[in-house]
Amino acid sequence: MKRAVALTTLLSLAVLTAPAASASADPLPPGLSAGGPGTDLGRRTLPANDGWAAEGTGTTGGSAAPASNVYTVSTRDELAAALAAPSPKIIYVKGTVEPAKTCADYTAAGYSLDAYLAAYDPAVWGRDAEPSGPLEDARAASAANQTKDIKLKVRSNTTIVGLGGNAVIRGINLHVDKADNVIIRNITFEDSADCFPQWDPTDGAEGNWNSLYDNISVTGSTHVWVDHNTFTDGDNPDSGQPLHFGRPYQVHDGQLDITSGSNYVTASWNRFSGHDKTMLIGSTNNPATDAGKLKVTVHHNHFDDVLQRLPRVRFGQVHVYNNYYEIPDASTFEYALGVGVQSQIFAENNFFRLSRAVDPAKLLYNWGGTSLTARGDVLRVGGKVGPIDLVAVYNAANDPDLGADAGWTPTLHTGIDPAESVRRSVSRHAGVGEIR
Repeated sequence: MKRAVALTTLLSLAVLTAPAASASADPLPPGLSAGGPGTDLGRRTLPANDGWAAEGTGTTGGSAAPASNVYTVSTRDELAAALAAPSPKIIYVKGTVEPAKTCADYTAAGYSLDAYLAAYDPAVWGRDAEPSGPLEDARAASAANQTKDIKLKVRSNTTIVGLGGNAVIRGINLHVDKADNVIIRNITFEDSADCFPQWDPTDGAEGNWNSLYDNISVTGSTHVWVDHNTFTDGDNPDSGQPLHFGRPYQVHDGQLDITSGSNYVTASWNRFSGHDKTMLIGSTNNPATDAGKLKVTVHHNHFDDVLQRLPRVRFGQVHVYNNYYEIPDASTFEYALGVGVQSQIFAENNFFRLSRAVDPAKLLYNWGGTSLTARGDVLRVGGKVGPIDLVAVYNAANDPDLGADAGWTPTLHTGIDPAESVRRSVSRHAGVGEIR
């Protein structure tokens, strides 16, 4: 292992190198306009060249919906009904939408966490096999009950947009599955917690708890635009979970995961905060599904006190530019960009703000990749801002080296802002309620 580079040296490194009655069809909500007179958010489409989601036909969501296919929803049942309605459609989210049921309502006969912990304690069960038997079956049945209630499918040609700045989808996993042409904007996504995490003693050296639900899951889908949303665990943060079997009891999965051969996705101007596994692009090392796909643009997002996967990438050509990374806690931070198998990350003009205790060499992590292109990024530690060559800093502290050429140059973007301006613009305008 190479000796870590001193922080003072890092700053001097050169850059660059018909729905159910509960979901009512409504006219255009009054006062909701953006982009000029007469243009409401539900009718807005992805701008030309705005990342990979602009490829080919672009992304228009449900903007062509007739008035009969426009819905305003305020409950989980209304949202589910609107999502099941014919497309194209526009769904406006008003207030807080969340399940009426609780974990107790999903619990199948024969399951309790105390009994599960007693049965599968490594001192009793061992570490060589995943849990099986009646208690695991009861846990899985409980999980299936929850999945049926909170995992809601999003169909093609759909726009889902929050009204005002206070629309919240809490405790629900939106699943964009085998769909094309979807827009999701201006919503706070909060705490899609798994009531029944599974213990896997074979996951890593110490075992891990694994949960099922993301806030937004994009699987096998194309032309998806996720913009100006806020992602948070709310009053149930990962940091507040207990330890069981010496490992964090993980009730959350990703905030925005893009997997299973998805393609042409733009994630822009979102705020991700206080979370562990934030954004996964590509979920397996098997190229059969993902090779040649997973083309994703990640721009002008605010990653605030999040631990890892910012994003983690396999296979895809992923353009990561003009994002603001705010990393205050060295004790929990794992890495920012995960360089996975056959990944082609192009990281450009991002702003990294680190506490003095955070090692800049940890901004990259090698998950079996070979190279990453990085140019124009800047680092702030304390009050000092200077250029950082992410690859050079990583290579100075780690073996084997990563190459500095991911093998492609992005062309789909609406302009790259100077990195020094990113902290100010993104911290002010990312997230819900900030669409201009």
